[in-house]
Parts: sequence; structure tokens; C-alpha cells
Amino acid sequence: MKERLTWRDRVRRDRSLLIMVVPAVVLLLVFNYAPMVGVITAFQYYDPLVGIWNSEWAGLDQFHQIFADPLFWGALNNTLYLSFVQLVLFFPVPIALAILLNSVLSERVRNFVQSVVYLPHFFSWVLVITIFQQMLGGAGALNQFLRSNDLPVWDIMSNPDTFALLVTFQTVWKEAGWGIIVFLAALSAINPGLYEAAAVDGAGPFRRMWHITLPSLRGVIVLMLVLRLGGALSVGFEQFLIQRDAVGHETAEVLDTYSFYYGITAANYSLGAAAGLFKSVISLLLIWGANRLAHSFGEDGVYRR
Repeated sequence: MKERLTWRDRVRRDRSLLIMVVPAVVLLLVFNYAPMVGVITAFQYYDPLVGIWNSEWAGLDQFHQIFADPLFWGALNNTLYLSFVQLVLFFPVPIALAILLNSVLSERVRNFVQSVVYLPHFFSWVLVITIFQQMLGGAGALNQFLRSNDLPVWDIMSNPDTFALLVTFQTVWKEAGWGIIVFLAALSAINPGLYEAAAVDGAGPFRRMWHITLPSLRGVIVLMLVLRLGGALSVGFEQFLIQRDAVGHETAEVLDTYSFYYGITAANYSLGAAAGLFKSVISLLLIWGANRLAHSFGEDGVYRR
């Protein structure tokens, strides 16, 4: 019978790994868990001059205020709608790109394409939106070409009707390449002998993808979907903040910008904290529900049962 190691023995054995993870744990504690003390301001009439511990207690008044605000429900509706559009149109793109790149025989070509595709991930949203403005804006390259050929111009960057498609395309261009990394790693773990055996049996490329590639990716796809649903209400603060004035707050106002404009900018910090806490609780419920759904399909999800 194998002797069970004590916790001291395990610490001594994994000492180098524990030392490597210490900076990440410190960053997590400082920037993610320590600020959670400020959640208490959602239940106060917070005054920065007297601090958290001396501000007047408000109970649930801040939540009553945001729930009675039509602007809050408009921001929530926009957030849910934009999250749904991005989930449907963006989520499958990294999977498809990973499968396409994995089918490229030349490793040099595959590495070059992968580098080019995920390079925009390192661009700031200011730069991304500036590029789109130069291409699709009123004075952009596309409309200049249309005017020079006496064709009607396309109002894309300031059109509320196409805003959801615009921000989704921006997200695809910026983040799809970065998203393929996880799926490429999963594809590299598939046994090549499965493809060879399927080819010998007469299976074409599509059937091999349908019966081997996608089932092998199912666990990773479910995991990424659960994480995506957990962050569904965080659709992108900077992206919408920059473009909010161009299309109007009725179209571009989301929960994050609502907390910023009606909380921080208006110096009503408790209302902004209440809106942020509401978003966090709903996100937690979403990731819990999505994980339970993953378990019902036989997948591990984020954590095992």
C-alpha cells in the first residue's frame, strides 16, 4: 500500500511550483479579493469624506432606486441582447478557425497565419475602433470609395440598427485569434491514428471532423461556453464607452457604462456599487446554472460534482 504523504511532504515536494504561483496569488488577492470590501457601499449612502465605516447605512434603498430606474432596465436589456448576439456569432468563430488552422499541413504557414490572426488581441479598444472608423466611418475609406463612384454611402459607425453587428465584428476581429489557442491545444491532443483509421474506412474530411474532431473538442467547448456565459453581462466597458455617443445611450448603454455614468461620474458611488453587485450576482448564477447544465450532459464544466 502506497504511503500517504503529509502536507509538509507535499509542500516540500512542490516547493518550486508553489513559489512560481505566489505572484499570481498575490495579484489575485490584491486586485480581485481585497476590493470586495467595497461591496458594502452598495448598502450605504457612501460619502468619500467619511469613508466606508462611517457612512450612513441605507439598507436596500440603492437597489430600490436602480430597479425603479427605466435607464437601468434599458441597460440590462441592451446587455442581454448584445451578449446573445456575440454568443451566437462570435463563440463558434475560434472553433472554426482552430479546425481550419489545424488542417493546414505546413507548420510554417500555420504559425504565420496564427500569429497574424491573434495579433489584434494586443491592440487597445481605442486603436481597434479608430481603425474601424477609418475604414467604415463617414469619412472612411469605404464611403470615400462610394462617393467617388456616385453611390449611396453606408452609415455604419453611427447607425443604431447595425450597432450589435458592428461591435460583434469588432470583437471577432480583435479576440477570435486569441480564442483559438485553447482549441488548438485540444486539437493537438487528438490521436492522429483516429483520423488514419477513419480515412482507411472511407470517411471524408467532413465526416472525420464531425465524428472525431468535434466530439474530441466537446469538453473544451462546454468549458469555454460555461465561462462565456459567466461573463455574459460583461460585454466590454471600453468598447461601448467609446462608441456610446455615436449611436446614443438607448443603443449602447450596458450595465458597466450605466454604473460608470450614473454611479462614478455622478458621484453616486453607492448606486454604481449596487448596479455592479447586481451584475456580479447574476453572473454567478449564470455560471452556476451553465455548469449544472454541463454536468447533465456528462461534462466536468468549470468544476466537478
